[in-house]
Amino acid sequence: MDGNDLVASFVANTRYETLPPEVQRKAKLCLLDNLGATLSGTLTAISDITAAYAAQAWKGDEATILLRGLHTTAAGAAFANGYAANGLDIDDIGRWTRGHPGAQLFPTALAVAEKLDASGAEMLAALVVGYEVAIRAARCWHHHHDPFYQCCGSWGSVANAAVAARLMGLGCDQIKHALGIAEYHAPNLPMMRDIDHPTMVKHGIGWGAMNGVVSAELAVRGFTGIPSLLGFPEYLGWISTIGHEYLTLSAITFKRYAACGWGHPSLAAAQKVMRDNAIAVADIAHIRVEGFHETTRLWVRHPRTEEEAQFSVAWPLAALLIDGEIGPEQMLPQRYGDPEILALADKVELVESSQIDALYRPVFDGADDPDACAAAAVEITLNSGTRYNSGIVRGEEGPGSFWSEEEVERKFRRFTGYVLEQERIDKLVAMVWDCDSLPSVRQLTALVASATDPLTLRGSRGA
Repeated sequence: MDGNDLVASFVANTRYETLPPEVQRKAKLCLLDNLGATLSGTLTAISDITAAYAAQAWKGDEATILLRGLHTTAAGAAFANGYAANGLDIDDIGRWTRGHPGAQLFPTALAVAEKLDASGAEMLAALVVGYEVAIRAARCWHHHHDPFYQCCGSWGSVANAAVAARLMGLGCDQIKHALGIAEYHAPNLPMMRDIDHPTMVKHGIGWGAMNGVVSAELAVRGFTGIPSLLGFPEYLGWISTIGHEYLTLSAITFKRYAACGWGHPSLAAAQKVMRDNAIAVADIAHIRVEGFHETTRLWVRHPRTEEEAQFSVAWPLAALLIDGEIGPEQMLPQRYGDPEILALADKVELVESSQIDALYRPVFDGADDPDACAAAAVEITLNSGTRYNSGIVRGEEGPGSFWSEEEVERKFRRFTGYVLEQERIDKLVAMVWDCDSLPSVRQLTALVASATDPLTLRGSRGA
């Protein structure tokens, strides 16, 4: 059997009840985290645009565009909810992926499961399938396309096809065609061009989700696709463990801050300096951030759009030191004119460090190096001339970063508090933790089909 045969067999035969308990637990954590990212992401302009477009372009009643009171086809809902899920850049990240798996996989699984009236356990099994394929497909993708970095919706198209195929009950031959169709039609996503010019094209999340659904729906009708990269002989070592080693457990982790993950080590380093030396923001004259190459590409100081705010180091760093958090209150346009954040952001200098870049490069390249990590060092100079340095600080969200149920739930409550009332938040939390007993995913989508109030930033953080 080649890699495509192994993956197709895994997709076709995975059952929730036979998954290891720790994998079932991680699937629920991922479900709760991505549901929270999607609901809070409806506050963004990208969500407004894509929801309205999907409802017009994919007319139907198969699936729900969350909190919009809109229904469309499964492909349309996956498209719109995918862009919402990544709207605030608070969705999960994965080793070997160089990006975001869950913001694609969750909307795809939810839309197709709703269309088919599948159970919660079926949706969770499809999520696990998606993550396991996504991590491996991304690793193959980045190696094959090196040095041209194509971001999430590219390899994600293949993983989303696996999710849809699993829920639709496709046979192994159909699954292989679905993967090949999705790969062939995968979008060309030149990530670093968007980093340099941040816009809504971003990670291509919604496009990858839509492509995956369409590819599976074509395959079931007899449309054929090429053999995917998963079957290339040089990648067999990466593929052969599927169904035996669940990479989702160690490779997928969650984000604390609504900003690009490349800047997160600098946030941790800055907080360390402030905490260790009891520094007051008013006393800061200059902040020097040393990071790996990609960190220094996050150049925006005064954001005009949500994407510019996310693809920045200076803005979220300044917001964090002033507010103590980075969420919708800091990263949506209502705050972009804040003179205190702007003034502090102007004091941030980005410097590429060869030492820190050497630490990160194996992570970016997908090498199995246990010492590799995303890191940063921050030096804060006070008005008095005194300098404090963090030293090299590892990012909090690399491989080996494990969140408890309590931590994920706290994050969910904090972010959904911007768009939902407490009673619905409580119901959603209970429903997700008991999702494997849910007879129909439509019970979940019915609970979040519409917003109680217009989708504007609520006056408080809620829970």
